[in-house]
Amino acid sequence: MTSHTFSTTLGRFGAATAAFLAPVVAFAQDTAAPAVAETAAALPVPDKGDTAFMFVSTILVLFMLIPGLALFYGGLVRTKNMLSVLMQCTVIGATVMLIWVTYGYSFAFGGSESAYWGGTAKMFLSGVTKDSTAATFSAGVVIPEYIFVVFQMTFAAITPALIVGAFAERIKFSASVLFCALWVTFVYFPVAHMVWDANGLLFKMGALDFAGGTVVHINAGIAGLLGALMVGKRTGFGKDMMAPHSMTLTMVGASMLWVGWFGFNAGSNLEASGGAMLATVNTFVATAAAIVSWSIVETFTRGKASMLGGASGMVAGLVAVTPAAGIVGPMGAIVLGLIVSPLCYFFVSVVKNKFGYDDTADVFGVHCVGGIFGAIATGVFASASLGGIGYAEGVTMGAQVFTQIKAVGITIIWCGIGSAILYKLVDVIVGLRVPVEAEREGLDLASHGEAAYHS
Repeated sequence: MTSHTFSTTLGRFGAATAAFLAPVVAFAQDTAAPAVAETAAALPVPDKGDTAFMFVSTILVLFMLIPGLALFYGGLVRTKNMLSVLMQCTVIGATVMLIWVTYGYSFAFGGSESAYWGGTAKMFLSGVTKDSTAATFSAGVVIPEYIFVVFQMTFAAITPALIVGAFAERIKFSASVLFCALWVTFVYFPVAHMVWDANGLLFKMGALDFAGGTVVHINAGIAGLLGALMVGKRTGFGKDMMAPHSMTLTMVGASMLWVGWFGFNAGSNLEASGGAMLATVNTFVATAAAIVSWSIVETFTRGKASMLGGASGMVAGLVAVTPAAGIVGPMGAIVLGLIVSPLCYFFVSVVKNKFGYDDTADVFGVHCVGGIFGAIATGVFASASLGGIGYAEGVTMGAQVFTQIKAVGITIIWCGIGSAILYKLVDVIVGLRVPVEAEREGLDLASHGEAAYHS
C-alpha cells in the first residue's frame, strides 16, 4: 500500500481505525516487499533509450508511406490520376495496419516452430501487454513488445503500397485494396516469418537480410511485375503522352523516402547502438553514390542528367543497401550504390522497352532488380576483409553468396506463384480493371469523384 493510499484510508475511516490498521499494513508491506523486489528483478526492464529510438524509427517508416511514397508515385502519374494513387497508398496502409494487429503479427512472429508461418497464438495481440517485451540483438537487452509490433506493422503497411506503382492509372480501387489485403496474408507474412523469425526457413539457412531486401523489395517488385502484366497496359500506352505530371512532387516524395529510410534501416537494428549507426552511415553513402551514378549514366546515354533519374537513383540506392545496411562497411555500401544504378537503369530503359510491359513507376526495374542485387551483394560485402561485419563461423564468401541466391530464388517463387493466384482471384471477385471510359476520364473523378487540381 502506498503512502497516498494509506492517507486516503486515514481520512475515510478516522484516526482510531487507521491506528488499528497501521501494524497490519506495516506487516503486509514488510512481507510483500521481498516478493515484489524478486519479481521486478526477474522481469527484464526495457531500455528507455532503445525504446525512444524505436519509437522515432517507427514514425519515420510511417512517414515513408504517408506522405512519402504517395507523393513519389503521385508525381509520376498523370494529373487526372493523382488522387487515386494517394488514396490507394493511404487506404492500403490503413487496411494492412488493422490486419496486422488482428492476425498479421501472429502469422509473422507468433512463436510457432513452423518454418513458414508464426501460428495463431498472438492473434488479436493476445498476450501482448504494456509489460511484455521483445528481444533485441544484444543479450539481455529488450524493448516493449508494443513498439516491436508497430515497427513491424509499418513495414507490412508500406510493402503492398509499393506494388501500387506498377499498375497505377488503370486498376479498380476496390481491386487494389482487396489484392493487397490478400497479398499480405498469403505472401508477405509468410516471407517475413521465413526471413526474420528464428524458426523461419531462410533464417535457419543463414540468409542475411538486415532490413528487407527479400521481404520488402523483391517481394513487392515481383508482385508489381505480375500486376503490370495481368492488369494489362494503360489505354494508349506507347501512343499517348504519359509523362509524369509533377517531377517536383516526385522529388519531394523521394526526399521523404530517404529521410524515412533511416527509420527503416537503422531501426532494424532494434537498439540505439553501433549497429544502428553503421546502418545510418550506409544509408547516407550508398544512396549518394547511386544518385551520382545514375546521373553519370544518363549523361553518357542521353546527354543530360534528369531529375527523374536523380530520384530513381535515390530510390535504387536505398533499395540496394536495405538488406546490407547493418552488415557491410561504408566503402562496400558506396560500391553497392555505384553498381545498382546502371543495373536498374538498364532494366527501366532497355529491358522494359524490349518486352513492352507497362510498369508505371518502374517497381520491378528499381525495387525488384535493386533488391536482388543488394541481397546477393550483401553476401560479398559482408566479408570482414571488405569492411563488413564478417560471416558466421565456418562460412565462406562463396557459401554465403550461394545462400543469398537461394533466398532470392525462394522469395521469387513464393511471391510469384502466390501473387499470380491472388490476381486471378481478385479478377473473379471484383474485376481488376476499370472501364476504358473511366480510364480516359481519369481515376480521380471516375473512382473518387474529386480532382487533385482546379483551374
